[in-house]
Formats: sequence, structure tokens, C-alpha cells
Amino acid sequence: MSSNTKHSKIRNTGILFELLTRQITVDVLNNNKNAEAAKILKSFFNKNTQLGKEYELYKVLTTENYKSETKARHLIDAVIKTHQKLNSTFLKREKYNLIKEIKKNYNVNDFFMARIPNYKVNASIFKLFNFNQTQNPAENTKNLFTIVEHITRKTISDAKKQKTINESYRKQEKDLRLLAYTILVEKFNKKYSSLSKSQKKLLKEYINNISNTNSLKEFIESETVKVTKKLQSMLPSVDDKVTKIKLNEAVNQADTLMKGRVVEDKQVVTLMRYYQLVKELENVKSK
Repeated sequence: MSSNTKHSKIRNTGILFELLTRQITVDVLNNNKNAEAAKILKSFFNKNTQLGKEYELYKVLTTENYKSETKARHLIDAVIKTHQKLNSTFLKREKYNLIKEIKKNYNVNDFFMARIPNYKVNASIFKLFNFNQTQNPAENTKNLFTIVEHITRKTISDAKKQKTINESYRKQEKDLRLLAYTILVEKFNKKYSSLSKSQKKLLKEYINNISNTNSLKEFIESETVKVTKKLQSMLPSVDDKVTKIKLNEAVNQADTLMKGRVVEDKQVVTLMRYYQLVKELENVKSK
């Protein structure tokens, strides 16, 4: 089966530029006269470097705004063609030296901790630029739609996305396409056929935002508040004393889902269980 393109925050040109400009602001506010961020930015991001040229392509896709989806697709195609003309050897070398300079002058953990507003779009651009024909066309289509939605500021329907993904699969070699599709469908139906709408939504958010921990954390926190209120509203209708005690404990422990800066797998699993609890209580109530 074809593999996915892995996103690397530390090699994403759009994110590196954003983090450097933020560091410049921090250095100015702290009156840090020996700050290197401004020098690094000028040295690596200019019209004569491959990094500077690649950043301009990131900038086009993150700042342009078209109402037409067709125009957005044409723009993306044009940007990809331009990106293919960059000298990949020089680009890799410049990026390596840039990261080396950042590590030399700043604490890497602190430097990369800052939240990036357009993280998902930047990640999708990175994956689109680094996509090759041996990789998963479905993932490439999702990245494409993420960028189209950003450019047009419109949400594309799931049905339309699925249609395009299916068309991408059709372009693959027939036997490989059928095998990949069959395995995906069988696995999903076997594992997730009985999931509630909330559980499926959580899985979708988890998959789509696996590299964007801030977005996933916000979703987990929002859903925790909702599920807690739902359980609290169900308490008066529970007659069994033991069940009521257990339900109270579950409500009181729900806030643990919102602790920590990074979302861990166990938090996602716990929220899935809370959804299941709500589902079972609703089933009992309807009988």
C-alpha cells in the first residue's frame, strides 16, 4: 500500500519563517541587542536563496484569496510547477544550515513551542510539495482540499472530497487500488461500525490534527465540557444508587482530560469512553 508524506515542523519553510519573525519581535521587546533572529532571516530568506523562493510560494498559498474553487486549483497547480523548478539539493543544504543556526543561537524546545495559526495549511503545503507518485493519493487529495478551502475561505463538502479521493484511487494501478480500498473498508467496518457520531468525529479530528497538537487540544477541551454537561443533565434520571455514584465520579474526573500541554493517546481513549457512557445511558433512557 502507498505510504503517507510525513510532516516535519522543523523542516517546514513557512513555519520556520513565521517562528523567526516572532523571535525577532521577542528580541526587540526584550531589548536583546545580540539577537541573531533578524540576521538569520536576512541571510537565509532573500531573493537569491532557494529558501527565500520556497517561502514566497508558501506565502502565495497562505495569503491569496479567490472566491472560485477553480481559480484556487489553478493557482495551486501553478505554484507546484514553480516549486518543482527549485534546486532541491541547494534547498536541502540551506534548510540544514538554517536549522543549525537556530539550534546554535536558541533553545530549540522554546523556539518551536510557539503556536502557528495556519499550522494545518502550512503542513498541507509541505506535504503537497514533498508528495511523489508512490505515496497515498487520498492523503494528497485531502492536503489539496485543505489549501483550496483556505484560499477560498469555503468548506468543501465531504461528498465532494470523497468523490475526488475515489478519482485519485482510480488513477492508481488497478490491483493495488482494489487491494488498498478493500483493506481500508474492511478495517473500518470491522472496528468502527458501531461508533456514535461523536466518536467518529473525535477519530476524524485525531487523525486530521495528529501533528497539530494545539488544534486537537482545543477540540478535546471543548468536547470535554460538552460531554460533562450531558452527563450532569442525565444524573437526575438515574435511579440506581451505585450507577449514580459511578456517574458522579466520571463527571468529577472529566477535567483530567484538559490537563497537560500535549494531547496523549490515553486522553482520546478516555473521551471515547465518555461518549460510550453517554450512548449507553441514552439507550437505557429510551427503553
